[in-house]
Amino acid sequence: MIKIGNAPCSWGVEFADDPRNPSWRKVLEENANAGYTGIELGPVGFMPEDPNILSEALDEFNQELVGGVVFRAFHDPNKWEDVLDGAQRTCKALKAHGAQHLVLIDSISERRAPTAGRASEAEQMDKAEWSAYRDRIATVARIGSEEFGLTVGIHAHAAGFMDFEPELNRLLDEVDESILKICFDTGHHSYAGFDPVEFMKQNINRISYMHFKDINPKVKAQVVENRTDFYAACGQGIFCNLGDGDVDFPTVRQLLLENNFNGWCTVEQDCDPEGDTSPIDDAKLNRNYLQSIGF
Repeated sequence: MIKIGNAPCSWGVEFADDPRNPSWRKVLEENANAGYTGIELGPVGFMPEDPNILSEALDEFNQELVGGVVFRAFHDPNKWEDVLDGAQRTCKALKAHGAQHLVLIDSISERRAPTAGRASEAEQMDKAEWSAYRDRIATVARIGSEEFGLTVGIHAHAAGFMDFEPELNRLLDEVDESILKICFDTGHHSYAGFDPVEFMKQNINRISYMHFKDINPKVKAQVVENRTDFYAACGQGIFCNLGDGDVDFPTVRQLLLENNFNGWCTVEQDCDPEGDTSPIDDAKLNRNYLQSIGF
């Protein structure tokens, strides 16, 4: 059974301390009103870390906590304590609410930001740096899977060091599948210049969780050419409503069904919290689109 959730980033929530964020209760309420029964945690500290407070609100709005993301600088050895802090707090919150999916994302790097969408130009780590980077990801994956019993997925993300398909494949080859699965984001794979459907065909058995995101191909071409900052690209509408971009969602659905995918697929439409469109309106349009193709 495939279930459809949404995430706070669809309301522009990228960082817990951003004063532009809507309230966490508003996100829960609007997510429910838009027709979703599942929600992600968002950045650590956005949702209450007191399990009793959050449990009451989840029940009030008939929401199930689906998962949570550690979006921190795995690429920077000087930020390791910050990564571990985010991982431990996220794992504890997920465990407290019976959520299953821990998602690991290497945050944006100044070294990689100018080459988002440009795999052939992107700076590469040397052997020693890569090994240490891989081991940090594997360490957090082991904490999530072995200490907390969660399903851990690596998520490629534009402008970080886990962005392009070759490095994602390299990581998957070097970290045991028993501790690290794939949280596959259709939009970021397209942003990186690769084919989401082809990657799914090759790796469907390791995909444990899906992020549904679409890409406006015209905006993508512009921001890649102009080396636009990731968050500026979000403000320019690179992540469009589902069905309006270049991701083939009917085929994505077919692949999931053919391979007996069972679980959550979460809509993520990263947006500017002060943008022109209403997050709840986009959330409704995305839910309606997914229903129209059989989700």
